[in-house]
Amino acid sequence: MKRIVLFDGVCNFCDGAVQFIIKRDPEGILSFASLQSEPGQDLLTKLHLSADTFNSMVYVEGTRFYTKSTAALKIARQLSGLWPLLYGFILVPKPMRDAVYDLIAKNRYKWFGQKEECMIPGPDIRKRFLS
Repeated sequence: MKRIVLFDGVCNFCDGAVQFIIKRDPEGILSFASLQSEPGQDLLTKLHLSADTFNSMVYVEGTRFYTKSTAALKIARQLSGLWPLLYGFILVPKPMRDAVYDLIAKNRYKWFGQKEECMIPGPDIRKRFLS
């Protein structure tokens, strides 16, 4: 089953999150694409998500997709170490989880900055990015 993380490629926080995920996914279960990339845009279209109004993280697992806090928790569940324990927060009502997620998402550029362009992955992890 394909597992793909769509992320904001110009967001420093999101870039850091992708690097964090890669280090804790040694088996390479997860693949990545930025929302701004052609593969990311194609996948958003297939999922019937508007690329113009949607700038949240998306986690695609097979034919299903998850957004916002649910995406983050589903991703944490795939990581090595103790990170899968965070999945217990799925018991918190979604509106409450998403309110925290939205607060961070709304302020991510202000708090963490943004890049002029998407990161270019090194050769060691390039195969994990959709092209």
